[in-house]
Amino acid sequence: MTHCALPAVTPDWSLERQHWVRGYFRVAGVDEAGRGAWAGPVTVAAVILPNTGAELPFADSKTLTARQREMLAEEVRRVAVAWAVEYAWPDEIERLNILGATHAAAARALAALDPEPQALVTDYLRLRTPLPILAPPRADALSYSVAAASLLAKTERDALMTRLDAQYPGYGFAAHKGYGAPQHRAALDELGVSAVHRRSFRPIAQRLQARLLDG
Repeated sequence: MTHCALPAVTPDWSLERQHWVRGYFRVAGVDEAGRGAWAGPVTVAAVILPNTGAELPFADSKTLTARQREMLAEEVRRVAVAWAVEYAWPDEIERLNILGATHAAAARALAALDPEPQALVTDYLRLRTPLPILAPPRADALSYSVAAASLLAKTERDALMTRLDAQYPGYGFAAHKGYGAPQHRAALDELGVSAVHRRSFRPIAQRLQARLLDG
């Protein structure tokens, strides 16, 4: 039996146009990076692009190489009307849970935009906001604005995790960016939990509990 591959999805202005036709022209795309990681912050970017309707090179950061992401992130910063990146660190994640912390970082990113947005498009992030919002799944693959936000969130977080790798050597943060790679698991077993690990996440909580029992 032959299976036909699904056509590739590329971003366009379709979601933004749903706001434009209602008179909301400053549309902010919002996306996050690092929500499922075991260490480091969750990072949220918000981007307002010029509403020209012109074709842009931006794409979902997950579909690109690191070099492509870096080049396109620079282009986002160059052409954006406004952009902002905010972090929610493990202490905030422990207080608010990962979804609450992601929402808090998103609120800070949106508040930092100048000019302020009139409407939002997010990648299934249903923010509590008085602004008109569209939050479909896979918006980072559908919307230029959300794709642009995904590029900033991913590249900014990757750079930060590389800096944390120098501050907390041995965990391999520069390689796996805090996700649950075998190298990360082995380092946790050898070195224990660091100050930038998310202690409420099950793999970390289990190791902390095991150390308490051993002690």
